[in-house]
Amino acid sequence: MNCEILCVGSELLLGSVVNTNAAFLSQELSTLGINVYHHSVVGDNPDRLKDAVAIALSRSDLVITTGGLGPTYDDLTKETVAEALGLKMVLHQDILNNMLIAFRHYGKDFPKNNVKQAYFPQGSTILPNDWGSAPSCAIEHQGKTVIMLPGPPSETKNIWNKYAKAYLEKKSDSVLFSVFCRIYGIGESALEERLADLLKNSLNPTVAPYASASEVVLRVTAKAKTVDEARALVMPVVEQIRTEVGDCLYTTEKNSMAEVVFDLLKEKNLTLAVAEDSTCGLFTTKFGDIDKEAQALYSGCVLLNAQARQNLLKVDNQADEAADAAALAAAIKEHSGCSLGLAIGKMHELTDEAGTPLATVQIALDGPYGTKTIQTPPRRRNDRANFDVITVTRALDFLRRYLLNIQL
Repeated sequence: MNCEILCVGSELLLGSVVNTNAAFLSQELSTLGINVYHHSVVGDNPDRLKDAVAIALSRSDLVITTGGLGPTYDDLTKETVAEALGLKMVLHQDILNNMLIAFRHYGKDFPKNNVKQAYFPQGSTILPNDWGSAPSCAIEHQGKTVIMLPGPPSETKNIWNKYAKAYLEKKSDSVLFSVFCRIYGIGESALEERLADLLKNSLNPTVAPYASASEVVLRVTAKAKTVDEARALVMPVVEQIRTEVGDCLYTTEKNSMAEVVFDLLKEKNLTLAVAEDSTCGLFTTKFGDIDKEAQALYSGCVLLNAQARQNLLKVDNQADEAADAAALAAAIKEHSGCSLGLAIGKMHELTDEAGTPLATVQIALDGPYGTKTIQTPPRRRNDRANFDVITVTRALDFLRRYLLNIQL
């Protein structure tokens, strides 16, 4: 079954709303073994919507729409799909009755235009919306299946999880199983050279790379009749990748480096305190998103000038940047009483031969395995937000390797 996701709403085209529905549905459909070949977005225009629906139906077995199920004049998804399939719109009296009851319950008058939300293409299977006013539906007609979901992501996710997914599971004769290999320390092009044969020749499982500013993710996916059969195809490939990249593969189970480090700290019963200069608290924020109950991260502070260092940690600036970061790490460790002190030092600015503005940062750790420091590779500093994300990821990997006693 080949699928197209068609998201309806002018707000998506204008950039006023980020289209998270398409990403969510693609991920969910992949677990059902359903191939998503097209994403489309169309505004609230009847003619363009009609064309988009016709195109989607012409090239896909399954079309999933989001948006356009509301009560206003420009909510036309159901009517347009019905016209494209040659079906009449039919009133579902039970849905209308429920809507009337709901409005009375909240002491509100029932607007006449809300009646249109109780009309559906003939032969529709209703998918209830327990979280909003716009019920969804599924239609099967002449070899095509259309599922129409509301636009708000919370409603889309809940209807999918409770009703739509089960509806489609009955139609799929296979499943997809994926493992995400998260790799830090090897760039995308270098990784492609190492795994060239695997990347180019993989069919089932497939190996697909995804790169970000700070890491590369390899998704290994197999299709089979059962999850166990698909897993049996995937795992030998994962081990082949692990053999090739070694310690740079930091997880196949977690979603981030911060999660891996958090688990290591808990496993070793260690606590962490952090002093940040150049990253302005980003490390503490990122780690705190994982360690919400402060089980491992006990203390974090931002020190942007000499007075703050002296007042909080009694540390004076040192000319040697590695020694300066090490002194901060030792001071925050002593000040907090934690097992580990991590310091992210000042940004050291420089330029290359072409005059490109670059910067490096010293990172230091003080803990049960001694004091160690590293310097980040020179990177462009004109995109400060990206630079800080890369620095924090480097600090997390530094901490991971320190805790595992891996060569830095």
